[in-house]
Amino acid sequence: MAEEEAFRRFVAERSAALLRLAYLLTADRAGAEDLVQNALVKAYLRWRNIESNPEAYVRRVLVTVAADERRRAHRRHETAMEALPETVDGTDPYAGIDGNVRLRSALASLPSRQRAAVVLRHWVGLEVAEVAELLGCSAGTVRSQTLRGLEKLREAYGLAVEGEARG
Repeated sequence: MAEEEAFRRFVAERSAALLRLAYLLTADRAGAEDLVQNALVKAYLRWRNIESNPEAYVRRVLVTVAADERRRAHRRHETAMEALPETVDGTDPYAGIDGNVRLRSALASLPSRQRAAVVLRHWVGLEVAEVAELLGCSAGTVRSQTLRGLEKLREAYGLAVEGEARG
């Protein structure tokens, strides 16, 4: 009973932050909601083993599943529609997460590993070693993926990349 209450408390306290992370990783609100839901189900099933640090476990699931989904998406075929489906009230309930459409678009254009490295380092604020553990790679890989991702984001904003001549 205490474990279930601890899980409910975790979900209540951390769901919004986890949803923001998932949204930044997927660049898709429905995909982000599904991703968080799946990660929380996995966390619930392993709660006894992860209760001491559930956020690290859930972040790892979010990053791993988002990368897997992105790889699978490249294999799917899309079907063109004559008209876009309409939203219920015409507003984007996630606009407050990141009102900068350019940034969302630039993040979405990054390869999944670069996006994860940039988001985990600069949005979540994790240290290089923590990101390396989450992504299952070396600290050097995290640094290079973050650097490449930031360079692409700077290019998207028309900013000079360090080392380039500024005119």
